[in-house]
Amino acid sequence: MPIKIPERLPAIEVLRREGVMVMGEETALRQDIRPLQIALLNLMPKKVPTETQFCRLIGATPLQIELTLIRMSRHEPRNTSPEHMQDFYQPFEEARARRFDGLIVTGAPVEHLPYEEVGYWDELTEIFDWTQSNVHHTIGVCWGGMAMLHHFWGVPKHPLPSKAFGCFRHRTTVAGSPFLTGFSDSFVVPVSRWTELREADLARHPELRVLVTSDQAGPCLIEDPRHRALYMVNHLEYDSGTLKEEYDRDAANGGPIELPVDYFPGDDPSRLPENRWRSHGQLLYGNWINAIYQTTPYDLERIGT
Repeated sequence: MPIKIPERLPAIEVLRREGVMVMGEETALRQDIRPLQIALLNLMPKKVPTETQFCRLIGATPLQIELTLIRMSRHEPRNTSPEHMQDFYQPFEEARARRFDGLIVTGAPVEHLPYEEVGYWDELTEIFDWTQSNVHHTIGVCWGGMAMLHHFWGVPKHPLPSKAFGCFRHRTTVAGSPFLTGFSDSFVVPVSRWTELREADLARHPELRVLVTSDQAGPCLIEDPRHRALYMVNHLEYDSGTLKEEYDRDAANGGPIELPVDYFPGDDPSRLPENRWRSHGQLLYGNWINAIYQTTPYDLERIGT
């Protein structure tokens, strides 16, 4: 089945070139099924690449998905045109009356700030609490996942002496988790962050389950059954060149940046990197969508009840 996203969204042409089926409103109305309602709360400064990355992942499943893009109501992004935001995004104040089968909360480049000093923190915690009544299942990514863990459980983030940056080998830790169906025992995950979670902090909350971890990069994927959430602190959604773009940007700015670990062939930044995580990204989000489909009420109004 295809993914239904807003007409004229820049991601449409990219997805069609890659063979991802995209449908319009007229086609969707002819299909006598209820599409899964998935929302993307996009906190990243460059909205368009992030939209494309997540549309690609959730559009690769055999289920019909209808995507809603959500933004903070009281925060104006500076790196995406007002026209794009006006055309394609609903402010949370408009979306809060709705119910969704799933919600993705992206990361945000605010790791250096204490959570409570982030300008939109108060509204973001409202959204986290709102998920408990209006969203069947949520996945928080990178800073978004860390922020949810802090809000619901008080789990701290710890600053790193240098950026965790590159492709790190990870391993699964929970056999039989429906979110890990089809996963290899070990696999590569892109990492790009200045902070970390620690196993000892998570272990204080027995309800939290670490599903994927790394000896080098620490906990990666955490399940929170009480809040119907997954926290993915790394980036299986990244494009092949995303880490290269970050490296080139920081190098051009003269910032403290090292070559991403195990990313460029032969550690040569002039060579194109190979994507070694795409299949596991599709597995994770496909498993997430399938778990939602298996458990969500047919009647949207029953979500949260």
